[in-house]
Amino acid sequence: MTQESWFHPRGTLAEDGWETVVGSAIHGWHHTGLRVAELAEGTERVLAADRVERLVIPLSGSFTVSYVPPGERGVDVEHVQELAGRASVFSGPTDTLYLPTGTALRISGAGRVAVAEAPTVDRFPVAYLPAAAVAVELRGAGRSSRQVHNFGTPAQLDAARLIVCEVITPAENWSSYPPHKHDDFVSGGESRLEEIYYFDSAVSRGLTAPDTADPFGFMRTYASDDREIDILAEVRHGDVALVPHGWHGPCVAAPGYDLYYLNVMAGPDPDRVWLISDDPAHGWIRDTWAGQPVDPRLPYTHPEGTP
Repeated sequence: MTQESWFHPRGTLAEDGWETVVGSAIHGWHHTGLRVAELAEGTERVLAADRVERLVIPLSGSFTVSYVPPGERGVDVEHVQELAGRASVFSGPTDTLYLPTGTALRISGAGRVAVAEAPTVDRFPVAYLPAAAVAVELRGAGRSSRQVHNFGTPAQLDAARLIVCEVITPAENWSSYPPHKHDDFVSGGESRLEEIYYFDSAVSRGLTAPDTADPFGFMRTYASDDREIDILAEVRHGDVALVPHGWHGPCVAAPGYDLYYLNVMAGPDPDRVWLISDDPAHGWIRDTWAGQPVDPRLPYTHPEGTP
């Protein structure tokens, strides 16, 4: 596979009114999916019932999700969940809605919304998670500090396959670091998980930039065995990188620009768990974090300019 098979600039995966659609139509991609759309007031996106579980994630703006759970198709009354959302992905956690396999849904509102997907026939209950219940984790230290929202991980969400989180990396910091992999099944040691990275970038908090500013970062993925992959890409708002295998990291936020990514993971292993192996050339770097403070710019828990 070529680099272009695994890195997709914004808009190159557009389909049926969605700005981005990742799924099995991509050769070599099997276990995860992602849809991203930008909605104007009065518009909607509809997804039919399918053999996929889904997690609806407001990126910016607020949305109404109307849905018909499995076993209720044909019933006149839909269930409705309001998602208050947030101003932007740099404004702290958002509320989310998990819908089990076989659920039809309709999303309306204004803003950008993501829908993470994973094929499964195993059914779990509908789950609404308010933003206030999302633990804000500060991971790493120093210039390896980042903020993680684990709303779709096993500790916060009962699901069949999906593992979903999002990461904020302040300007000049590194995340997804040390480089690591999850492409081999080692009981209790490593899990097999495909991973989607959906990116955004913005002028860093507290800075005033000209209209010509072009927020960006970098992402690296490289081979861990005889399966070829070699990506070093500039990443910007709306870009998508796919990690089918291999060492991945770092994600680097350029000076002046904060970096965001949404991670969607799932795989074929019997247990829903995120277990990784560090690249042995770089894993020692974790030990250097001991005694270093977390970047004082974190956490980002509210829109810039509000108390």
